[in-house]
Amino acid sequence: MPPKRPFVFRFPARFAGNEVLAPFQHRIFFAIWLSSLVSSFGTVIQSVGAAWLMTTIAPSADYVALVQAATTAPLMLFALVGGALADTFDRRHVMLTAQVLVLVASLTVALINWAGWMTPWTLLLFTFLIGSATALYTPTWQASVSDMVPRQKIAAAIGLNSVGFNMARSVGPALGGAIIALWSVSTSFFLNAVSVLGLIAVLASWRHRPPRQQLAPERLDRAILSGIRYVTMSQPLRAALLRALLFGLCASALQSLMPLVARDLVHGGPLTFGVLLGSFGVGAMAGGLGSVKLRTRFGAHGLVIGSSASFGLASIVVGLSPWLPLSMMALVVAGACWTLTLSTFNIAVQMAAPRWVAGRAIASYQMCTFGGMAFGSVISGQIARSSGVAEALVFAGVAMILGLVAAQRYSLRPGEALDFTPHTQPLNSLPVLELDPRAGPVIVTLEYRVDPEHAVEFVEAAHKLARLRRGDGASDWTLIQDLDDPERWIERFQSPTWLDHLRRQSRMTVSTYAASEFVRTFHKGDLPVVRRYIERPQGGDSDQSGEDAGQNEAEQGMARPHM
Repeated sequence: MPPKRPFVFRFPARFAGNEVLAPFQHRIFFAIWLSSLVSSFGTVIQSVGAAWLMTTIAPSADYVALVQAATTAPLMLFALVGGALADTFDRRHVMLTAQVLVLVASLTVALINWAGWMTPWTLLLFTFLIGSATALYTPTWQASVSDMVPRQKIAAAIGLNSVGFNMARSVGPALGGAIIALWSVSTSFFLNAVSVLGLIAVLASWRHRPPRQQLAPERLDRAILSGIRYVTMSQPLRAALLRALLFGLCASALQSLMPLVARDLVHGGPLTFGVLLGSFGVGAMAGGLGSVKLRTRFGAHGLVIGSSASFGLASIVVGLSPWLPLSMMALVVAGACWTLTLSTFNIAVQMAAPRWVAGRAIASYQMCTFGGMAFGSVISGQIARSSGVAEALVFAGVAMILGLVAAQRYSLRPGEALDFTPHTQPLNSLPVLELDPRAGPVIVTLEYRVDPEHAVEFVEAAHKLARLRRGDGASDWTLIQDLDDPERWIERFQSPTWLDHLRRQSRMTVSTYAASEFVRTFHKGDLPVVRRYIERPQGGDSDQSGEDAGQNEAEQGMARPHM
């Protein structure tokens, strides 16, 4: 009997040319997407259970809204930690750890509720813990998409991720309502624990080979600061994050107050709540499937304007509607706009960040989006308690529309024209002195000779390059002109340590190199004069022993820096 052939996933040939489904041709992406779909069903079912449980143990608008806040606040508080871990360590290990935490927390909260020990603050605590594990997992999973599919398929892969999650949202809420009605809230918590088992198994079997790191990984605090620095230096990222913050702040009311919409506005129970969430999920799934074509037709900026305005109008309709069918139709529109807007922000962020900082850029986006949702949930809960649920939804919808006017100057530029492929070129030799990786600061100067008639263009190009250098880790950048020799210009910047200097060199992308070469076109001569210096404190060593030097060569991975 011939040995069994190992299973190999073959994507149907009739879909091979489909732009939306093309990422499924990559086996590991399909496997994680499918197991994540099952996990998303469990997450949605547990969310329904937590929200409805809060309406029974603390039937107050502000407590109900705090469930949404407890879910989203960790994504604001810990997303950067998750992003830094994703960029510093093996992403597979980070995702596995996060899913094990979800498993443990879900089982624990199920047992507590089954035993009858549940209180409002206990429910909020475990909701917060599960959200914290999600904060570690989500940026890592999003950043790992580029490890599974080529760059030209990233937008479609992000859309499929949204479709998968919202496919669960379209059916999961009604299923969650039915589970609560037929069995118990504890069952919904237990099912979430079971749902992550498949994802844990897929991640454990994934033989991921991360790129070999020649340099020691950054400390977690330094990695977080590096990510913040890059984001603040990137105009496309700043625009996307601000728009995401405003959207999350105004859009949160509709989801956080949904249990009260079901109970107070359309006078239903847990099944009605599930149907409302299901309507939102159906629209979200449709928006994910149509996102590629709509984004191609209207562009990122136009799509965000239209979908944000439509979401605001849908929120107003839900607040004013006493009829379930009308509320369901408005929620379908809101769900589609939700996916279209957030997936466009997600794509804009991923296209505007190189690989070395991708996890932290995505984490910054999620921190702004879900931080806005957390604050918005608290605000909407307070308005609902003092004025009413309908008033809170109308206020949020009007604020969404007015916010579009204030955000017009922050146009989305997804960054498709930038090439973040790591740049490789012949590297310069190591310096004569052997350096401890912690020695520094290391100062670099480049001396240019520029014709006076080209000085204005040179200064403008140099300042554009400065933003890229600062994003990669350079500090104290200056450009000075010799008063006695006006053709002589000196560009100066520094890194805190020799190891930081090497890291900055390793982060150079094709776009950064092109900007550097454009500045060099203004130089009269072959190449600018490049000099490297190290600041020496009084009494500091000027050299190292051969033993220390050999150790440092091993720590530095024999890296040779270039400018």
